[in-house]
Parts: sequence; C-alpha cells; structure tokens
Amino acid sequence: MPAKILNGESLAAEIRADVKSRVAALSSKVGQSSVGQSSVGLGTILVGDDKPSARYVEMKHADCAEVGIESRHIHLPASASPADIKAAVLDFNNSKDVTVFLIQYPFPDGLEYNVAVELMNPKKDADGLHPVNLGKLLIGNTEDKNHLLPCTPAGIMNILSHYEIKTNGADVVIVGRGLTIGRPLAVMLSQKAPDANAAVTCVHTGVDAKSLASHCRRADILIAAAGSPHMITKEMVKEGATVISAGVSFIDGKLVSDVEDDVAEVAGAITPKVGGVGPMTRAMLLSNTIQAAEAT
Repeated sequence: MPAKILNGESLAAEIRADVKSRVAALSSKVGQSSVGQSSVGLGTILVGDDKPSARYVEMKHADCAEVGIESRHIHLPASASPADIKAAVLDFNNSKDVTVFLIQYPFPDGLEYNVAVELMNPKKDADGLHPVNLGKLLIGNTEDKNHLLPCTPAGIMNILSHYEIKTNGADVVIVGRGLTIGRPLAVMLSQKAPDANAAVTCVHTGVDAKSLASHCRRADILIAAAGSPHMITKEMVKEGATVISAGVSFIDGKLVSDVEDDVAEVAGAITPKVGGVGPMTRAMLLSNTIQAAEAT
C-alpha cells in the first residue's frame, strides 16, 4: 500500500489564508496612515551571496506580499564586518516598521551567526532562536504570547497534528541536532502536551553508521534533519513508520533530500520531496509575524 503523503503545501495555504485575514483585521483596527502601509512588518538580513539562501529570502518576501505583510530586507556582502552586522540588527531592533525579523542562516566563514542572533531584541526574533526564546521553550512556557517558536520545528509539529500522526508515547528518532531543527524539535516533541509527549532520540554525526541505522529502524516517527543527501534509505525505516524529510542540500543547483525516494515503499506516511516541510517553515514565519504584531 502506497505511503500516505503528508502534503505541507496545502496545510501552508490554510495557514497563509488565516494570516491574511488576521493581518487585514489588525490593519483595520490599528488604522493605516497611508495607502499600502501595513501595521505588520517582517525584516530579513542576508549576509553573503549563498544562492539557496538568497532564493529562500525572496520566497519569504513573496509570501509576505501575498498575505499583506510589509517587508524590509538588508543584504550585506560576505566581506561585512561584525560591526556592519550589528548595525543591521540594531536597525531592525529599533524600527517601528519591523514587527519581527530574521537573520538568514548560514553565515559566511569567519562570521559568528550566534553572536548576531544574541544582539536581537528577543521580542522581534521571528525564528525563535534567541537564547531567551529557546530558554522559554526549554522550560515549557506556553502562556507568553510574545514567545515565538522556531519555524521549521513548529511546521513539523503542525504537520503531525494536522494529519493525526500519533505522538503520545511514540518512539521518535530525529537525525540531526542542529540549532534550527533538531534540538528545538526534540524539546517540543518530548513536552507533556496533547500533540507531543513522545519518547525522543536525537542521533547525529557522533553516532556510527551501524548504530544510526539501528536507531532509525525502531522509530515510529523518523525525522531526517541532517542536511546529508540520501542518508535515509528504505532499509533504515520500519514498515509503516511516518517519515518527515526536513533536511535538504543543494547539489549542482538542485534540491536534494536527506531521504531516498524508495523510502516511500515502506513508510506508512511521508512528506513529499517538494511541498512538504519547506512551505510549512515559511508559513510558520508568517504566523509568528502576525502573532507578534497581535501581542504588541
């Protein structure tokens, strides 16, 4: 029986429609000072000329235009100094037109991404990666409306919930321990909550290939977030497991998944190579933006 396709694009479209209506309602409530000006704004900072990052930022701005969110962009060269990056961050921290903003990852060699993130106003952290926001996530703070969750993990959580994939008591294996996906997602899935409460194992480059495969084969839900092309093969997947492909790489300009295509032959449910987690990440960015605006 073919694997159930966990279509992230259709779910993302629903989220965008919800955000659009909320932006319109908030703009109407606040009032517009001039035609075309929105009460909600997203900022982006891109350092260097990484083509996939630049394309991803373009898509984020297109999403903003679709839902009525104003957007600003600062593009710094790879030769930018820490002082240049600090100036860009402080610009957005102090801008009344920018509700929240993000610093696009990765940075060019020689520049410290985490240092730049720590300069952000935590309330304007669109990606939820500032130490204050990650700390709130770790202690399970769900009451603070200013607390924004990391976009890709939040998108994955929404996919699992929307398609009624059982997480309560499930054996979840996350391949990858990165700051943007693996670590925060492990915390979110293990929290005592209706759509979480899972037994989570996070495996990474410190685990040898034989052990990695063994961990993966016992997973009810397997989440690939390593950015290592085709590392998950069908021999590593339990029959009927749910497989979420969140890690991608670019080879010769083409997007390549962590998950081999033939994994769909054994999985019970799987995200598609295109239209899975990616659209949900961008949708959650929009959701975070309007959430922050509504909370101010």
